Amino acid sequence: MAKRTVPLVLLLLVVYGVCVPASAQVCRLLGQPALPLLHAQKDINIGAIFSFHRSALLKIHPFTSKPEPTTCISFNLREFKFAQTLIFAIEEINNNTQLLPGVFLGYKIYDSCSSIALTILSGMALMNGYEETLRDTSCSRPPAVHAIVGESNSSPTIGLASLVGPFSLPVISHFATCACLSNRKRYPSFFRTIPSDYYQSKALVQLVKHFGWTWVGTVRSRSDYGNNGIAAFEEAAKQEGICIEYSEAIFKTDPQDQFLKTVEVIKKGTARVVLAFIALGDFVPLLKVISQHNITGIQWVGSESWITSRTLAETKEYSFLSGAVGFAIANAKLMGLREFLVNVHPDQEPNNEMLKEFWETTFQCSFSNSGSGGCTGSERLAELQNEYTDVSELRIANKVYTAVYAIAYTLHNILKDIKTSTKSSKGERPTPQKVFRAHKITKEKKNIMKLIKIKIMDLSSQVLEYIRGVQFTIKTGEEISFDASGDPVARYDLVNWQPVQDGSLQFKNVGFYDSSLPSEQHLQVNQEHLPESVCSESCPPGTRKAVQKGRPVCCYDCIPYSSDCFPCDLEYWSNESKDRCVLKVIEFLSYTEIMGMVLCIFAFVGVLLTTIVSSLFYLHKETPIVRANNSELSFLLLFSLTLCFLCSLTFIGRPTEWSCMLRHTAFGITFVLCISCILGKTIVVLMAFKATLPGSNVMKWFGPLQQQLSVVSLTLIQMIICVLWLTISPPFPFMNLSYYRDKIILECNVGSALGFWAVLGYTGLLSILCFILAFLARKLPDNFNEAKFITFSMLIFCAVWFTFIPAYVSSPGKFTVAVEIFAILASSFGLLFCIFAPKCYIILLKPEKNTKKQMMMKSLHKTL
Repeated sequence: MAKRTVPLVLLLLVVYGVCVPASAQVCRLLGQPALPLLHAQKDINIGAIFSFHRSALLKIHPFTSKPEPTTCISFNLREFKFAQTLIFAIEEINNNTQLLPGVFLGYKIYDSCSSIALTILSGMALMNGYEETLRDTSCSRPPAVHAIVGESNSSPTIGLASLVGPFSLPVISHFATCACLSNRKRYPSFFRTIPSDYYQSKALVQLVKHFGWTWVGTVRSRSDYGNNGIAAFEEAAKQEGICIEYSEAIFKTDPQDQFLKTVEVIKKGTARVVLAFIALGDFVPLLKVISQHNITGIQWVGSESWITSRTLAETKEYSFLSGAVGFAIANAKLMGLREFLVNVHPDQEPNNEMLKEFWETTFQCSFSNSGSGGCTGSERLAELQNEYTDVSELRIANKVYTAVYAIAYTLHNILKDIKTSTKSSKGERPTPQKVFRAHKITKEKKNIMKLIKIKIMDLSSQVLEYIRGVQFTIKTGEEISFDASGDPVARYDLVNWQPVQDGSLQFKNVGFYDSSLPSEQHLQVNQEHLPESVCSESCPPGTRKAVQKGRPVCCYDCIPYSSDCFPCDLEYWSNESKDRCVLKVIEFLSYTEIMGMVLCIFAFVGVLLTTIVSSLFYLHKETPIVRANNSELSFLLLFSLTLCFLCSLTFIGRPTEWSCMLRHTAFGITFVLCISCILGKTIVVLMAFKATLPGSNVMKWFGPLQQQLSVVSLTLIQMIICVLWLTISPPFPFMNLSYYRDKIILECNVGSALGFWAVLGYTGLLSILCFILAFLARKLPDNFNEAKFITFSMLIFCAVWFTFIPAYVSSPGKFTVAVEIFAILASSFGLLFCIFAPKCYIILLKPEKNTKKQMMMKSLHKTL
């Protein structure tokens, strides 16, 4: 690391006019060394860069003489407050026995004067120090600080992060929001405690969309902050159908003509909503010009840079900002901060010129003037209410406070690992994380802290490694952590500027934006009393939109419809006003509607009853009533009935290619299997009676094996029909547009009508044959003649399906499917109850009749 700092040191010397001989081993700085304006040397030092002045009078150096020191003008109380908040946090940590025990933090704070060049110069000084004489050892020492807090603006922060990134020195910004800083390849050591503008731009689009503002103008800073922010906003706005009338860019150093041009664009524009994605320093010059031109009736939408500026809100000339709305960083209360701020006094550091300048700016006096208007030093900050002493809005100051604590917790975790390694290690690296090389400790326990402080001098790369995973909760209750890009979770307050009795404006929270919530809950708004901003009002019924030539799509004229209306597409139909085409409702029998749920319940009840009957038969499988008439066929019949109940479920839900093929083939095969079993049982009854006649051996030709083969053969024929049907012309989902004008019936087209009726016809043929045979065998002598129950079941079965045909043809839409499901369930329940209910009655309630003697008694009586 030390060798890599040499180019930076040489660059600093060359820029400021120093000639360095190639053989020189000792160099003396000829220019002015960059010194911190506020500093306190301790065990571990934190660097910081703030814009104590709003601008710097930079000059072009001819490199022929020593450059004059840079002059900075316009003292910034807000930035000075940030610096004092940093010192407050450091002193609070130094007094905390739980955080960094035995180690004290120091600080070195520089003034960038809102200049990129001075920010880079300050960053070099924080890395290399500011000694006037450089020796070989100067390049082997660690950095002067182990982390840098700052800068407040995005462009200087980009320069700073680019400078220190290759040297693994962490930079934590409290106010640089440019989304470009999330680029880990370009800025590997950058972190921030304020959300990225990527989220703010998305939040602003959601806000504009929420209030129905489709026609807006934008004004931005001509800087990385404004350019990137508006670019992200415009991209997201385009996706949401929001049109942008104009996009103006300004910078605080622009000539007056540029501000006048921007004001003229706003004045002539028709957009009543203006988004100002602009830095506070750039916004103030524009506001001064706007106030001179008396522009009112604008709804201002602001970025976090200025939306909570107390200076703007308390300036009565800017009362036209009343009603402004925008996203601000969540507010916080830091106990003890105001007492700390008002205790600052120039006497604390008599030689510090910046403290004197702060005092003169605050009280509008001068130490050089001993007469009227001179500073006496007896003035009291506690009696003053201004931007510096006000602690009601600590949104950004809290981010400075958080940045300091992020560094402190990072150092605390490092030191904790060091202590562990020095106590337990014997030269190897500590296992929790790759930190420092552990050294063999041969001294007494009292020397451990001294060794730790020696190791502290080489923390830079470890700080960067540890800060990536730091996670903590500060006393305000906020949980802090960084993602892979160095960004925190994006949380904003939605702030509205509302007037008070004294004519000033106050900030009122009217909602929030939280990126950690589900996408539909990101934006929460509590107030809707804001104006509309549209390019053109909605067209009344009977008229249509005609886009204005050369203008965005949000701008249109409303033209009455002519007599020759154009027809809507097949999937659309006209609304009641006949002024637009709307998508037709798609109808099908769904699981979620009441009819679908009722049919599903009946299907599952059928499955449950069939399962209960199967279990009952299995438990009594050795009894005569179960064994009579081929118990294997009875169990196969129960299984096929279960499939019949389940196949009805395939008719419910949105028709797809697979469901259409499955529903008809499953229905056909399961019912043929069921009817085949019943047909087999009917034939068994007839054959059994024939077998009782003298000299008859007919049962030898229709035993159990032949019965099972007949079921398989009859079912196989249906399967062959289904395979041919699916191969030649299978069913498919079909959008029926002809039945209704305002609905689309989504149904299954049978494909081949021949295949469909072949399946139904074969099933009907077996049913009729079974009914005839059962009817013939209904009076055969037997104490328990199953044929008469089969007759009743087949009578119900045939009646259901004969009535199904006209109902199926006449039912519209989803009711066609409902009728088919009803027929399946009704016929299945009829077979289940008629065939198995009498047997279950005897098994459960008349067990005395479930004997072989009872089964044969009536048969013998009839024979005699």
